[in-house]
Amino acid sequence: MTTPDLAQWIGRTREGEDEITRPALRRIAAMLDRSEDFAPGTPIPPHWYAMFFPEIAPQSAIGADGHPRRGDFLPPIDLPRRMFAGRRVTFPGVLRVGDIAAKRSEIVSITPKTGRSGRMMFVTVRHTISARDGVAVVEEQDLVYREAAAPGVAPPDTTPAPSDPAWREAAHPDPVLLFRYSAVTFNGDRIHYDVDYTRGIEGYPALVVNGGLTLLLLLEAAIRAHGRQPVSVSVRNIRPLHIGHDITLAGSTILAGKAAAWAADHTGALAVSAEIGYPF
Repeated sequence: MTTPDLAQWIGRTREGEDEITRPALRRIAAMLDRSEDFAPGTPIPPHWYAMFFPEIAPQSAIGADGHPRRGDFLPPIDLPRRMFAGRRVTFPGVLRVGDIAAKRSEIVSITPKTGRSGRMMFVTVRHTISARDGVAVVEEQDLVYREAAAPGVAPPDTTPAPSDPAWREAAHPDPVLLFRYSAVTFNGDRIHYDVDYTRGIEGYPALVVNGGLTLLLLLEAAIRAHGRQPVSVSVRNIRPLHIGHDITLAGSTILAGKAAAWAADHTGALAVSAEIGYPF
């Protein structure tokens, strides 16, 4: 599909709803080794919104990569690899246990680019989530579609992670954690559980850690370090992380209501970079 054809998808919207249920929250908490009561009406951790509103497609509408086939809401871009490039999120309100929340999604931009890996297409989608108290979450999410990896092409240069964090934790993603996160989010992307597909088709050396899971672990670590919940998050996914190696979660002190946070692979290369906003 040519770029002029794709322009007609800008402004397309989709609406849905989900219920913030105690069973779902208990599964999320267990995955994170947390134990909470989740009494009806109490606010949930703001960043847990991302594990609700899964894309529920019938099995017959799933593509070879495990994603729903394109052309329904997202445009039918003719590039095989789809990844999350980043997101910007604010939390103007709260989601509460028992809420029936509504989500409105809108495609706000489609931008072609060319990089070392070849053609790319960036699609930005704005999500607005509302519940009993009004708007709770506003997120702009960047998706990138890329060409398949060419044999023999050198990987991109790495950027070292900052060497002087104010806090640091190690995380140990394994196949079970990836499975549980994919189950919680109803995510069928095969690069997170099918190692033969991941190596043979996508060209990765091992299962890929979900970008949403890395951000979740990073935010949970930042909350432990700072003792407060975020009011905004801006994140860039820079390079994939794989199972089989520890990853480092780290960050800076809070200055003027902002703090940096990042995730690095076992070589010290920067994989995820985030800025977290906190209330003054």
